[in-house]
Amino acid sequence: MDTLIAVAGGTGLVGRLVTEEVRRAGATPVVIARSAGVDLTTGAGLDDALTGVSAVIDASNVETMSGATSVAFFEAATGHLLAAGERAGVRHHVALSIVGCDRVDLPYYLGKRRQEELVAAGPVPWTVLRATQFHEFAGQLIDRSPGPLAIAPRMLSQPVAAAEVAAALVACALAEPAGLAPDLGGPQPERMDRLVRRELRRRGSRRLVVPVPMVGATGRQVKDGGLLPGRGARLGAQTFDAWARG
Repeated sequence: MDTLIAVAGGTGLVGRLVTEEVRRAGATPVVIARSAGVDLTTGAGLDDALTGVSAVIDASNVETMSGATSVAFFEAATGHLLAAGERAGVRHHVALSIVGCDRVDLPYYLGKRRQEELVAAGPVPWTVLRATQFHEFAGQLIDRSPGPLAIAPRMLSQPVAAAEVAAALVACALAEPAGLAPDLGGPQPERMDRLVRRELRRRGSRRLVVPVPMVGATGRQVKDGGLLPGRGARLGAQTFDAWARG
């Protein structure tokens, strides 16, 4: 019998890679996205999309700097996914989360924290996989910066290849529910402002990098290693420079 795995956010950066990885694993992906006629924020189309699905991988995302917007999105999306999953008899709900969302009070992380709470208290057996920032994050910071400047937080993280995260999510979905899985991080710690400089060089850009220190309580949380993978973490193999070389 064909194994169906639903991928929420299946058209996004990680979702597309997860969809490809599901096919490589010999299963059939079911893409959950507005472009596929499914709206996570309202639940429209979810019951039909999850018919016959054995596992859900939630790689959905919202682009926001607002904590309230992040919480509202993940409350709605996660609630609808879990309720529809229970009705459909989904055996395993896998959620992609972020390393440090439980200890660093960045606004976006508040939504991921709420997502984890709902999954853990929900009606579907679950696994939560926390991953560090992706290698692509440096480029995203550049693309969001105005004019000739590239604004980059002076923070220490341990970026990981999105493709390795996708493979880990599919492996989780095909295994038994495990609760909170070990963190997944990249092979080595990196300063984000330095990665932005390297990404600009790779692009052949002369834009000036403006490192911005993180201040206040959040800055202290990051300085204390809040974005680094914890004890017992799994580490990916691909470094940022190897990823940049393609």
